[in-house]
Amino acid sequence: MLLAGGVLLGCGQQQDQGAGAPGAGRSRPEVGVVTVHPQSVAITAEMPGRTTASLVAEVRPQVGGLIKARLFQEGSEVKAGEALYTIDPASYQASYDSAVASLQKAEAAVPSAQAKVERYQTLIKQNAVSKQDYDDAVASLAQAKADVASAKASVATAKINLDYTVITAPISGRIDKSSLTPGALVTAGQDTVLTTIRTLDPINVDVTQSSTNLLNLRQAIKEGRIKISGDNVKVRLKLENGTLYPHPGTLEFTSSHVDTTTGTYGVRVEFPNPDRLLLPGMYVRALVEEGVAPDSFLVPQRGVTRNTKGEQVAFVVTADGKVEQRVLTVGRSVGNSWLVGDGIADGNRVVVEGSQFVRTGQDVTAVEVVVDDTTGEVRDRRQQGARPDRATTHAAAPGAPATKAD
Repeated sequence: MLLAGGVLLGCGQQQDQGAGAPGAGRSRPEVGVVTVHPQSVAITAEMPGRTTASLVAEVRPQVGGLIKARLFQEGSEVKAGEALYTIDPASYQASYDSAVASLQKAEAAVPSAQAKVERYQTLIKQNAVSKQDYDDAVASLAQAKADVASAKASVATAKINLDYTVITAPISGRIDKSSLTPGALVTAGQDTVLTTIRTLDPINVDVTQSSTNLLNLRQAIKEGRIKISGDNVKVRLKLENGTLYPHPGTLEFTSSHVDTTTGTYGVRVEFPNPDRLLLPGMYVRALVEEGVAPDSFLVPQRGVTRNTKGEQVAFVVTADGKVEQRVLTVGRSVGNSWLVGDGIADGNRVVVEGSQFVRTGQDVTAVEVVVDDTTGEVRDRRQQGARPDRATTHAAAPGAPATKAD
């Protein structure tokens, strides 16, 4: 009995010593990290906007009458100068013929008046006619020539009105439906629009930008944090369904004033539209390349939180596997990442997965992951364990030998 008691006492002491051994029963939590390196980041501004036709023409009649025919297919592409409608030309043809006849009559009176003046020029030298008769002949010739000029203007006016009986397209583009049908009575300059033509290639995008963002950009350029990419600014377009428009656009102009109500200014961008994919009135987002930020760090947004002071912070895994909290100077968002100025150095491993389960100074196992910049989600894992040569001790059963895991 004394021997059995001694054996039990020895086993109990061994179990107590095993339970109190350093590291027994504890494991290092695993966190996903992304190693950051300095890079040149293209600074883009994403601005909402609407597409608008580059040219718009409302077709109205310039003379009155009955519409005889519609010569275009609604919704089709038309060329500038193409006939769209015809108006009954009978009365305008008669007016033109009358003006031509009046011109012929006026022109017929000129030779007689001219001959009379020439005769009087010879006779007045011989004192065969009075000076008054000669002056009257000269005035009659001038009157005859003025009648010819007036008749020519009447012919031109009648011809213009006659030509207006054929309504043509003022611009090239896609034509809308017709608001009136053949047989309808129209008047010159009426309020009712016959149809509308819109030029869709190229097409404009009118976007708005905050004046605050403009000031921040100019300050960053002045301080050298952003370098201007050039005068020929390229713009990409994100459509309503989230896809990118395949053709880049060019910046046409920016507004010269800021709207006092909204605090924004306007920007117009022109895009080629050969496939007519863009239609006026579509909601889009323009991605404008404002410049390049050299030697900058991009930190995934999922790895940035705020501390009790409201500062933006990130957890960083040090070389010896401990968690350290860094206060960041965050600029703008680039995709699903933050552009960070201070608080991050080259080669830092930022915790992007499992940060809610760790605290400052804690030992962790870092696992490299890849964050999809489009969705902000963890896409895959590059390697298991940031330091494969560092063994992790797991709790062993009493009396069992300690094991090491890779």
